[in-house]
Parts: sequence; structure tokens; C-alpha cells
Amino acid sequence: MRFLKRIFNFYINSSIHVALAVYALSWITLMEYDLPYDEAVLYFIFYASITGYNFVKFFGLAKFHHRSLAYWLKFIQVFSFVCFVLMSFYAVQLQLKTLLYIALFGMITFLYAVPFLPKKMLYDKNQNLRSISGIKVYVIALVWAGVTVLLPLLNAGYDIGLEELLPFLQRFILVLVLILPFEIRDLNYDSLKLSTIPQKIGIKRTKIFGGALLLVLLGLELFREVSTLKYKLCLLVVSLVMGVLLYFAKTDQKRYYSSFWVEGVPIFWLVLVLLT
Repeated sequence: MRFLKRIFNFYINSSIHVALAVYALSWITLMEYDLPYDEAVLYFIFYASITGYNFVKFFGLAKFHHRSLAYWLKFIQVFSFVCFVLMSFYAVQLQLKTLLYIALFGMITFLYAVPFLPKKMLYDKNQNLRSISGIKVYVIALVWAGVTVLLPLLNAGYDIGLEELLPFLQRFILVLVLILPFEIRDLNYDSLKLSTIPQKIGIKRTKIFGGALLLVLLGLELFREVSTLKYKLCLLVVSLVMGVLLYFAKTDQKRYYSSFWVEGVPIFWLVLVLLT
């Protein structure tokens, strides 16, 4: 049992779970637009997510709250390098315009972790994007929305127009709501200078804010022409699940409440779409 628990912790701490979530959202985009399964772009997104997330986490390891990660650190570093190699393998199979688009979000990820800003612009000593007051959740949501909506469509040669901005905005909102339980969990750990949403408006209002965002998410679905009734119903179910998870989020939540259950919502969405 202890061995299985360590394997599960490795699964979570090595960012495999979050990478599957990003992969799931990207595949959903292809299916919504009736595009074929794109192995190159989907596998690239999966391995790039592991590489990017582990880079961000390990670069600021001192701020990582789960001390058990130190035991697996060397294994995760080797694993991350293998994922980087696989990411590079699939990257060369992508179109040039896709790679240019990827470079933009890769730069955002890099600047998110690496110190580069003058201290007078910041609220702590890290000197990176996530140190700027109140910006962290929006950077994450922007990157997720761009990677899981626009990237698969671009590589498939799909023309990006106003219609594609709606799912982009929906995905931005969805990720923003998914982040809120994490922000509630970390309320007792985050520096007040970060100005997270729960720090600024409190836990109760954060949940109300998240609920309002979910209503906006569903409202935008009414204006989409590409999405069929099947996808609309799946999105409704997923939104309800997200609302329940946000409602029960608290500062002293169970260890895997956010890192597994909340982060697993996109995977649940994919399974729901495949089953229907």
C-alpha cells in the first residue's frame, strides 16, 4: 500500500495529472470542431505541460509546500528530461506557424518562473511574473486557453476567427474557476502581497465570483455555432461538477482535493464526451 501511495504521489508531483488535464482539453477542442486526432500536437502538449510545470515548480522549489517531493526530486528531474526529449520529438512534426505560436507561450512560461523584472515593480524578491500582485491566475488561464483551444486549431490549418474567440474565452473562464479551490487552499500559505482572489474578497465572495463565472461560461455557449447539443450538455454537467467542488473548497481541505479531484475535471469532461 505504501508503494502504491508513493506511485500516486509521483503521478501528482511529477505533473502527469495536470498534463493529462491539458491534453484532455486540447482533444476536446479537436472533437468539437470535428477535426481528426492529431497525435503530434496532442502528445507535444502533454509532454510540454510536464516539462513546463516541473520547470516552474522546481525553479521555485523553496515555495513548494509538499515536502514529500524532495524524496522524488531526482526521479522527477530525470523524468522531466525524458519528457523534454519527447516534446522535442513531436515539436519537429508541427507546422512552422504552430511553433512560432508555441514560442510565445513558452516565453510566458519561462518568464513566469525566472527572475527578470526590476525589484521596484514587484511585491517580493522572486522578480518573475507570478510575483506581480494579482496576475498569477490570469497568466495561467491565458496560457491554458491558448494552448488547448488555439494551438490544436492552428496546427490543423483551421482559420481562427471570431467564432474561435468564444471557446478561447470559455476555456479562460473554466481554468480561472478551476484555480479558485487552489487559491482557497493556499490562503494560509500565500504571501498577502500576492493579492490572490480569496485574499482580496474573502472565501465566500470567491465562491460567488466563481459561480458567476460559470454562468457566464454557460451563457457564452448559447452563442456558439460549432458546438452541438452533445457538447453543450457535457459542458453543463462539467460546470455543475466544478460548482460543487468550488462550493466545498476550504483552506483545510484534504491533500488531494484540489491537486487530484479539481485538476481532474478536464479529464472527467473528456471521458464524458467520449462516452456520449
